Amino acid sequence: MPTVVIAGAGVAGLASALALHGTGHRVLLLERGDAPPEAPGQERPTVPQAVHSHTLTSLGVRVLRDRAPRVLDALLDAGARLLDLTAALPAAATDSGPEPGDRELVALGCRRSVLELVLYRAVRALPRVSVRHRSTVERLELDERSRVRAVLTSTGERLAADLVVDATGRRAAHRAWLTEARITTPEDRTAPSGLTGYTRFYRLLGEAPPGPPNRGNAAGGIWDHYAGVLHPADAGTFSVALATLPGDHELAGLRTEAGFTAAAVATPELDRWLAPGVSVPISPVHAITVPPNALRSVALSSPVDGLYPVGDAACITNPLFGRGMSLALAHAFRLADLLAARPGPGATSAAGAADPLTAAAGRLVAEVYLPWYEQSAAADQARIDRWRAARDGVVPPAPSGTGLGPAEIAAAAATDGRVWRGLTRMLMTLATPAEVLGDEKFLARVRQASPGEAPQQPPTRAELVHLVGAATEAVL
Repeated sequence: MPTVVIAGAGVAGLASALALHGTGHRVLLLERGDAPPEAPGQERPTVPQAVHSHTLTSLGVRVLRDRAPRVLDALLDAGARLLDLTAALPAAATDSGPEPGDRELVALGCRRSVLELVLYRAVRALPRVSVRHRSTVERLELDERSRVRAVLTSTGERLAADLVVDATGRRAAHRAWLTEARITTPEDRTAPSGLTGYTRFYRLLGEAPPGPPNRGNAAGGIWDHYAGVLHPADAGTFSVALATLPGDHELAGLRTEAGFTAAAVATPELDRWLAPGVSVPISPVHAITVPPNALRSVALSSPVDGLYPVGDAACITNPLFGRGMSLALAHAFRLADLLAARPGPGATSAAGAADPLTAAAGRLVAEVYLPWYEQSAAADQARIDRWRAARDGVVPPAPSGTGLGPAEIAAAAATDGRVWRGLTRMLMTLATPAEVLGDEKFLARVRQASPGEAPQQPPTRAELVHLVGAATEAVL
């Protein structure tokens, strides 16, 4: 029975263990930290992003429904909520009646800490799966054909391995492993995310939320100078995330509870969730500077057979889009399907020939992640330009390409149900940007859509700076 060593027991590592176990592999999961805490929401030094907003898009829900239904049931039992995205379809829009495919338009409201805990329990209960904490891969041992045959751990063990999955997240530890093995790799593809985020969690005081979120799985929006987005979560909780340009000193007060609250309650759609008597905060404000978008060269074309990065170790896209966990789940199960056909230990390719499985795994990474990396890189750069223009008081650049920017598409979605569905399927990772934005019929409907009611506007840049500054000064 082939043995796989998985480095990292976050969402990607746990999903990989679950998926690979299902194909008959013996799985050894190494995690540098402790087990996830039983009480959701606690900070974890090795997972700083765990205390920030997360969501599971329609793609992630589909993967769980099809490949791990018991995990989905356990999440629902733990208080996670399935969110019907069609509740956000404007009733006055054309084609607003039920259509085939609407069943897929559902997201899961759940804190990352709850998802990890449920996955962890499911994996720990599996036969032929072992989990070791405070241990991780330090080095790879390769044979003469540059194929993985063992790993050396941080605790000094040598563990034989037919496959190694790098699920170390943003650290992408495989780069250090290959450097240690004196293997040169091409540079990763990177693009700025241009984002500093601030997150706080809340609990509803009543049984029901104050109406459906205007974005289906979220409330709020990405405006022309900042973002304010609310994600419903499990057990009556929700998170609010505010985001600005890194180094925006005029809005540094968002780190404080007073400054954060002042900005959040002034943000359209968030205000009704934060009204007195509706909810109470249950966490401090957590700040994080988002790393650049990154598509790892080794994930696309590994120089080592038997090494497979997954999740953030393969590709990072801006978490403002909320697709990371869903892509990791999809990648883990599709990689397991690919590896299920792998020859047994000791089998080799023809002399001098590349392992076709390594090439197939690279093509899978390109299929799963490349459309979203490219979309995130382009969208982030356009947003950075808009936010800088607002900060500097200059005219923002016009949208490129089709001439239709996010604002035009969102406005058309408010009055055209077909546009709404196309946009929602893209945002929920069910359809790629090329499939939606490359459809001339979709673009024609965007151009022909009648203007809808003007949405509520957020505070201007000057107003936001004043609100945050005044609230911060008031508590000093």
